[in-house]
Amino acid sequence: MSDLPFGFSMPNDPDDESGRRSGDSGSGAGSGRPGGGDSGTPDGFPFGDPQQMADMLRRFADMMSSQPSPGSPGESATSSTSGINWDMAKNIARHAVSQQGDPSVPPADYARVEEALRLADLWLDQATDLPSGVQTAQAWSRSEWIERTMDAWAQLCDPLTAKTVQAMGQNLPEEMSTMAGPLLGMIQQMGGMMVGQQAGQAIGGLAQEVIGTADIGLPLAGEGNAALLPSGVARFSEGLEIPDDEVRLYLAAREAAVHRLYSHVPWLRSHVSRLVEEYAAGMSFDVSGLEDRLGEIDLTNPEALQEVMSGGMGAEGLLQPEDTPQQKAALTRLETTLALIEGWVATVVSAAVAERLPHAGALAETTRRRRATGGPAEHTFAALVGLELRPRRLREAGALWKALEEARGVEGRDAVWQHPDLMPTGADLDDPEAFVAGGSDEGPDFDISSLTGPEGPSDSGADEDDRGDDGRKDDRGEGGA
Repeated sequence: MSDLPFGFSMPNDPDDESGRRSGDSGSGAGSGRPGGGDSGTPDGFPFGDPQQMADMLRRFADMMSSQPSPGSPGESATSSTSGINWDMAKNIARHAVSQQGDPSVPPADYARVEEALRLADLWLDQATDLPSGVQTAQAWSRSEWIERTMDAWAQLCDPLTAKTVQAMGQNLPEEMSTMAGPLLGMIQQMGGMMVGQQAGQAIGGLAQEVIGTADIGLPLAGEGNAALLPSGVARFSEGLEIPDDEVRLYLAAREAAVHRLYSHVPWLRSHVSRLVEEYAAGMSFDVSGLEDRLGEIDLTNPEALQEVMSGGMGAEGLLQPEDTPQQKAALTRLETTLALIEGWVATVVSAAVAERLPHAGALAETTRRRRATGGPAEHTFAALVGLELRPRRLREAGALWKALEEARGVEGRDAVWQHPDLMPTGADLDDPEAFVAGGSDEGPDFDISSLTGPEGPSDSGADEDDRGDDGRKDDRGEGGA
């Protein structure tokens, strides 16, 4: 039996073999298709013999549960409210990076990363009005990155993965739901296990590409816990012909800048999370091919179900995501927020390092391209959860922050983060001069008390402003690269 749940094979089970022999009797039996010659098959049942389907699903569940999570034999794994087993996902991710080799960080590399984070954070004092947000500065291996960020991945992705799992047993044609009954519930449970496995593999792949805790514009290890992966820094440096110390300092400045932003903009994390939830709420799936795909499964072979269900979403997956107006609107707002975060970070870091790092321009362009296109593992993760956590309009967002700084100074630029109702919308990225001119009377001395209730700022107004955008196209224009 294989170490990983993906690609595992069934153990030789005498009882199972007898079941297969009995299932092979009769013309066409075991094919899993309707009308296979089994006199006990109800007319019109979409998956063949329901008892045979139930037996197959039970064997599938036994096969899954009999395999301990890699690296932690006997450890009990917990599931989220979405039904996804994130403990299993974490162990699979760690197993994936260990297979590629994941040594502990040497003391010398740890010291260099810690020094770079502290020094870069000091440089930022002169580029932003927001104070330091770095509480701890560390260097991590890939396994440590997985361990420290998995809770954030679970919280961020639960709304998306839950929608995928639910779709495996819901929104089916009425005749399928009526006939399949509890079998669809079993399929849904199996789907939760499969998505958990896929998430583990995807996050394990991401661990091969990430640089720190804030690569996606969100501090995944919590505010204040800054860290870089020396292996990720080295991979970023490949082919640049720039001194390692310079690359490390530039990436450390980006890491520290994200922590400053989230540490002193208390509404931002919940705002991003809520936009992801809104995007998930608008997700819809085309299940027209689900019956055909399940009807092709050999019901004597649980691995066949695994193969079908492991495709995730997209052209090759079991479920085909469909765009909905609600989903497009949420995506527009989310991409605008991510672009504004990335644009602010790039602007602040550029100001902090321009006179200190000779290759600051080249490093900024390399980073921009990396954020705009993503790596192979990031695309795999996006296919799994149905969402790319990447900004689309980096140049426009950067131009807007620079225009604000020129008009209002550093303090006035950063004051926009005081409340979500002051934030630019997708339409403002098209015309930053108009946004700056329109808010010229709302600079750093603007009184935001009228926007804050007794419990502090609310970010509802930002969403109302963004709903005026012209859909997804507005934030995915030609300048989005």
